[in-house]
Amino acid sequence: MTRVGIIGTSWWADAMYLPALRSIAEVDVVATLGRDAGRTAAFADRWEIGEWFTDTDAFFDTPMDAVIVASANDSHHPLTMRALALGLDVLCEKPLGLTVDEAHEMQTAAASANAVTLVPFTYRYMPVNQWLKRLIEHGYLGDPFHLGLRYFTGFARDGEYAWRFDRSEAGSGVIGDIGSHFVYLARWFFGEVESVSCTSRSFIPRDERPDGRPYARGEDSATMTLGFVSGAYATVQVSAVCWEGTSFGQTHQFDAHGSDGSLYATCDWEASQEVRGVKAGEPGPAATLTIPDDLWAGARRDTVHNTYRDVFRGGGAMIGDFIHSVRTRKPCEPSFVEGLRIQELCDAAVESAAVGGSAINV
Repeated sequence: MTRVGIIGTSWWADAMYLPALRSIAEVDVVATLGRDAGRTAAFADRWEIGEWFTDTDAFFDTPMDAVIVASANDSHHPLTMRALALGLDVLCEKPLGLTVDEAHEMQTAAASANAVTLVPFTYRYMPVNQWLKRLIEHGYLGDPFHLGLRYFTGFARDGEYAWRFDRSEAGSGVIGDIGSHFVYLARWFFGEVESVSCTSRSFIPRDERPDGRPYARGEDSATMTLGFVSGAYATVQVSAVCWEGTSFGQTHQFDAHGSDGSLYATCDWEASQEVRGVKAGEPGPAATLTIPDDLWAGARRDTVHNTYRDVFRGGGAMIGDFIHSVRTRKPCEPSFVEGLRIQELCDAAVESAAVGGSAINV
């Protein structure tokens, strides 16, 4: 039996972690830690978790094999360091820390403890992106030229205070929140990055903190340019103030070009999740490249949300990989190594935007 503790009782823990953990045999979620007693007790009752705590010391006194850190960004570093010091394996949400220095300390401690670690860059596991990765690896593009990734959503249009745009709690705005996902994908698709430049904006005035204290607002839109060691480059555009007109209010768009062809992908978070391609010298338009059955791993294909649910809950992706690694002591990816690197790149983007978009060598 693998004993897991979960830190954080948000909607994300409800939607992602507990359903997946409950689908894996021989896993016992032994304890949960939250800030609010009522909410934590209800969460524990809902998922039949044996122990719940608002006291960190009491939580870590519980015998466990691994912890999932799904709490606020500013708690990732201290809680992860505590877990690693106790010899626990750790899945920690991104960003690892509020700064590169914190993330580096976490990675160093994990390496010293020989801990299994994972940072959940969830979009890696979706069939669309798995298919793009396979096509690129198998040479569909030839020599890569450039890559475009666009993540558009509108959750920040209301201007209400949100911790995601409070730099003291989140570290940055959309760059670290949604941008980190696509910076990860860009590096996963095209390889190591050597330079970053960025332009960012805060288009929507943001409310004051509920307690009235002033805070530094994070950006709600950004465009990053990544220069790869190969000589290729990518543009990563992320925005939380787009009106998409869809039920979920979110779309993902990708294009990739090289010496031998071009690839295009769309995920509208309703029913469309497709990849198209055209080889160099062939007439267009780009034709649909059907996602192979093995990449669906049995997931439903009717809606993107059903695919998303099934990939993680039934297919065992990400959380299942982490539990398998805890049991076998084999590394899994994306580990803290990747998490640290993505934080370095996102922090460079924040630095570049602060100095007018000048390129930062990384």
